[in-house]
Amino acid sequence: MRRTLTRTSAALTISTLACFLPIQPASAQTYIIGSTGFPSTIRVAIRQNNIFGEPDPRGPIIYVSNVNFDQYCRDVLPNEWYPTWPLASLEAGAIAVKMFGWYHHLHPVTVGGFTFDVDNTVNFQLYRAQSDQDQTNQAYQNTRNLAYVMPDKVIFELNYRAGYENNPNWQYRNAQKMSQWGSQYWAALGRTPLQILEFYYVNRMLVTIPGIGKG
Repeated sequence: MRRTLTRTSAALTISTLACFLPIQPASAQTYIIGSTGFPSTIRVAIRQNNIFGEPDPRGPIIYVSNVNFDQYCRDVLPNEWYPTWPLASLEAGAIAVKMFGWYHHLHPVTVGGFTFDVDNTVNFQLYRAQSDQDQTNQAYQNTRNLAYVMPDKVIFELNYRAGYENNPNWQYRNAQKMSQWGSQYWAALGRTPLQILEFYYVNRMLVTIPGIGKG
């Protein structure tokens, strides 16, 4: 059963992640759109489920799966954004999910002898194989060739949090994080995906990824 965003969210990941995963140093290498290729695959560490049958963020890693990057994004989005939300919200979410995964593909970690890019829990983004939905697939397809980057085109981690329902969630704008509920709020008011991204991630820009078409 899909998680309730008000209760738990991949956006809760970073504080959890910091507890037990290596932190990238400030001098970590940067990557620029156009000089680094679009990922074809991503390494996903699969953790043991908890007693409720959910991937356990603190569970042991069972194995690392090499997953098609497009399919990974399609199998994350409906677990992080409600597929029934307006398309503009889903498209903003699709870009965030993609850029988060892309950033970590470029900055792998090693834990317990396993080297991987992301795991399948809220430590990163909640991934469930073959959980993609038509609505979220459409949102990903519409935005596959777009990247949201720094003004110098550096790829950065698009973080997000659940936030509060029926609320713009201004607090996350100051922290350069998108609110999932906030994206739904703004989309319901007619904001475009770009306007939603611009509200939460200040001084960033949307670019076309060279050589990449829509899904």
